[in-house]
Amino acid sequence: MSLPYDAVIHKYNRTAWLVLALLGSIGAFVFTDALGSMLASWRSAEYSHGYLLPVLTLYFIWQKRIRLSLLPNQWGWGGLALAMAGILLRFAGELGSLYIVEQYAVLIFIYGVVLAFVGWPRFKLIFPALLLLLFAVPLPSFLFNNLSQSLQLISSEIGVQVIRLFGVSVFLEGNVIDLGNFKLQVVDACSGLRYLFPLMALGYIAAYMFKGAWWKRALIFLSTIPITVLMNSFRIGVIGVMVDRWGQAMAEGFLHDFEGWIIFMACAGVLIAEMWGLARIGPHKMALSEAFGLEVTAQFPKSARVRRYPTPGPLWATLVVTGLALGMTQVMGHRHEIAPVVKSYATFPMRVGHWRGKPDHLDKIYTDALKLDDYVLADYVDDEGVAVNLYVAWYATQRKGASVHSPRSCLPGGGWVIESLTQRTFDDIRVAGEPLRVNRTVIQQGDVKDLVYYWFQQRGRVITNEYLVKLFLFWDAITKNRTDGTLVRLTASIPVGKDVAEVDRVLVRFARDIAPVLDQFIPR
Repeated sequence: MSLPYDAVIHKYNRTAWLVLALLGSIGAFVFTDALGSMLASWRSAEYSHGYLLPVLTLYFIWQKRIRLSLLPNQWGWGGLALAMAGILLRFAGELGSLYIVEQYAVLIFIYGVVLAFVGWPRFKLIFPALLLLLFAVPLPSFLFNNLSQSLQLISSEIGVQVIRLFGVSVFLEGNVIDLGNFKLQVVDACSGLRYLFPLMALGYIAAYMFKGAWWKRALIFLSTIPITVLMNSFRIGVIGVMVDRWGQAMAEGFLHDFEGWIIFMACAGVLIAEMWGLARIGPHKMALSEAFGLEVTAQFPKSARVRRYPTPGPLWATLVVTGLALGMTQVMGHRHEIAPVVKSYATFPMRVGHWRGKPDHLDKIYTDALKLDDYVLADYVDDEGVAVNLYVAWYATQRKGASVHSPRSCLPGGGWVIESLTQRTFDDIRVAGEPLRVNRTVIQQGDVKDLVYYWFQQRGRVITNEYLVKLFLFWDAITKNRTDGTLVRLTASIPVGKDVAEVDRVLVRFARDIAPVLDQFIPR
């Protein structure tokens, strides 16, 4: 980029930069909890790239410094409004005890401060670089869990096809790959999210730096999703073949992690190859070295005239509002969430009406993944030998990444196929003081078929919709300072040739008998 001899360079005075630095410092105190939780998430493998993103964002903005300086100052009050929205959202997140809300509030606040400082014309120029910060914020836990479950199933299915290409006999049950002598479970760490999030950030950076049509840039970014899924599936398939040839050690320890690094580098290589191909198609063909790279700008000419501007009014106003917000945080302090005292689920009765129960337990791998605080798992049999399985998962808090897992997303991971899913209401069965509403689903695995009733019993409500669970969670966190909740699941087998309506009557009868007991263990 060449600059005219008589160019006018627009700059701020030193006071403006001092105000910006002071605003950033005060903002860091206002958003301390959100920033701390975000930094904690960056320690996980899925978001470890987060440390680099603020640095790259600043670099991309600095790289446009000359183009920015040529634009005249046009102040506007939209930045103040955006920063105030971020502050209000921060307090809503604090009252709602939800870190994810506070983390997105940080981004909104940053965007508002930048807009108040540079004005709209300059903000539009650097907004693509600022969007990179979105990849530094972790997904909400319920979205993360659902996405992880879906990717596990897809990767398992494709991975099994890879294994069969090598002539290995294999059987797939959900996300469990049965090799005969060994069983490989495609757990969260193998879902591909450890590649997907970093590769999407890398794909966005690559699209940002790519000099080509907008559709080519969009394709570069969006292609990171299928690339990750396919390469992760290939990795699972290769691990399965190696385990079949040389044993379980091939899927553990250093070798397992090293294989992950190789696959990620291979994903990056595929991305580079894609850009190479895109650079050579279309009316404006170019070499990859020409199509991919940062814009190199000239230096300011010595003859350029410099026009300095005072501190923008919106920036001063944003500083005042942020200072008031800091005072409010000190007055409010930290809310200590109310965690109701409940009976230990170890005392859950094994004799309910005509039903006799036999307690069971979950393996540690499942309790670690579910992050529940207490639970009961038991098989109940009535006097006629009819059996019903009961599972109740209790969460004292759903604030810090722990949340109720819906059977709708978890059952497919165990190899179950959901044949039908409907809702039913039983006016004559009262739970938490209101008619019982359940999700009724028929599931099948091979020749085994089950009927499942499940519902979410949360702070005096009976809910069947997973998204309403999240909405009421946020509302109750603000209004009641509580995020506790429970999942209740009843399961009965459907024998071959038996009418499903008969099994329905069994579950309804058990639900009627167990409802008063649940009220003793689940607070309203």
